[in-house]
Order: sequence, then C-alpha cells, then structure tokens
Amino acid sequence: MKTIHKLRCWGGDWGLPSVHTDSLVVLAYAKFSGAKLSVSPVDWTWKTLTASVPELVCGDTVVEEPTQILNFLRKQRFNADYELTARQGADTMAYIALLEEKLRPALLHTFWVDAENYSNLTRPWFASRSPFPLNFFIPSRLANAALARILVTRGEGLLHRISEVEGKIYSDAKECLNLLSYRLGTADYFFDNSPTSLDAFAFGFLAPLHKADLASSPLQSHLRQLDNLTRFCDNILAETMDANLQKLTQLVNKESNLIEKMDDNLRSSPQHKPHRAEPKPSLSSSKNSTPA
Repeated sequence: MKTIHKLRCWGGDWGLPSVHTDSLVVLAYAKFSGAKLSVSPVDWTWKTLTASVPELVCGDTVVEEPTQILNFLRKQRFNADYELTARQGADTMAYIALLEEKLRPALLHTFWVDAENYSNLTRPWFASRSPFPLNFFIPSRLANAALARILVTRGEGLLHRISEVEGKIYSDAKECLNLLSYRLGTADYFFDNSPTSLDAFAFGFLAPLHKADLASSPLQSHLRQLDNLTRFCDNILAETMDANLQKLTQLVNKESNLIEKMDDNLRSSPQHKPHRAEPKPSLSSSKNSTPA
C-alpha cells in the first residue's frame, strides 16, 4: 500500500498555493521531485495555534522545518538534487544559507514589523484564517516571533530596538537579490534545465514578496526591477504548480468568505434563551384542557 504524505501548511492567496515562505519551499520541492502530497491547510482550525507549519505527516512520522522535510523526502527517493555535481551541491548549500541569513530577516520585517504592511495586509489575512477567539491572538503571536527571529538572526539581543538594525537588514537583502539575479542569468533554473532544492528555496522566499499587495515595500520595488527573478517565479507558478493547488486556493477563499458571512450573521442575530421542553401537564389538568 502506497504511503500518503500529508502536508499541513497555511493556505493560499495572491495567486500562490500558500502565502507562507516555508510552506512554499516544501510544495515546490515536492513538485520538482515528484512527491505526491495531500495538502491540509491549517486555516480556521486549532492547528493555527498548535501546529509547527509546515508539518509533514507520513504514517506515524511527523517532520517539521523545510530542510528536515526535504531530507525526509530524499530518503523516500524523491530527490530533485540527484544529478547535481559535488560543486553544485556545495553552491546549493551556500545560496540557501545566504537566503536564510540575508533575505529572511527583511521578509519578516516587511510582512510582520513594518506597521503599514502589518495593519493593512498581514494581520487581517492571518486573523481571517484563524478561528475565534484565536483571530485576536495568532497575528500578534506570529509578529512577536518574527521580531525575535530577526534580532537573533542578526546576532542582536532581544533588548535591542529593531530600528537599530533595519537599514542593514534591507541593504543586505537587496545585495542578496542582486546575487541571485546574477547567478540565475537568463536560465529558467539555477542549475541547467531542471529545478532543484535551490529553486524551491528561492521560489519560497521570492514569490510572496513578488505577489503580495504590499502598501509599503522598497524591497518589493527592488525585486520587480530584477526581471529574471520575477519571471522565474511566474514560470514556476505556471509550469509546475498544478491546477489542483490553484483550485485549493479558490476553495480556501470561498470558505473564508462563507465563514465571514456566518460570523456577521451570528453577531447580528438576537440572542434567545435556550429552548427547554414544556413540563408535562398533570393528570388533573389534562382532563380540563381544551385541544387547540
């Protein structure tokens, strides 16, 4: 019997199968390697609080974090890096480390720390995908975690103010984008004509920045000046992310609208006392009662 790999992740929007960077990395790698995943969005479930997203479930095995999930899939013979040389493998590790060190802090700041983007896009989106009463708690919890991760990644203590490192964060991120653009050149993928784990990581990091409707983002403006990187994202979406994931995105959005309507109706409806059965009449009163 074939084992089913179930992936728990945040749902999609903005034309993406998931708005979550790490979830996109796993989804893209699964497509590149041929692994079949049963996608289970955590949206509107208590998993928004308890699950570590993305989370791969295979039988009794639960694997978290993109790097660990990709290693697990490789052991299952789903290996998108099989044809890479030793030098290309070393380059892959170096560029993934670069993404983590230089680009991730800026992405976290753009979506979770920048006040305008957080108020207009990030907080409303994650609040609308979390069940009551978690919708009041989940966005701020994720924002605090993002801020702490930025400071730790930058080697700063948690008592430092984010404004002290903000300028360096964005200059490093722009330099990282420039290096990625130079490495990709005019090719479709980073190594020859086949996508690898580096393409999965690059796509996961770049696609939300490319597709999100951000109110304020110098980093997004810089990315859109690098035509080969935006074309790289669009090609992966068009050629490798199949129609089922696009249908999943549409389904998630429809359910979101339905739940919002139900919530509005519930809040506006009058509150009635719970129905209780009428006491049975006594034998003496039943003799004198008149049928309706």
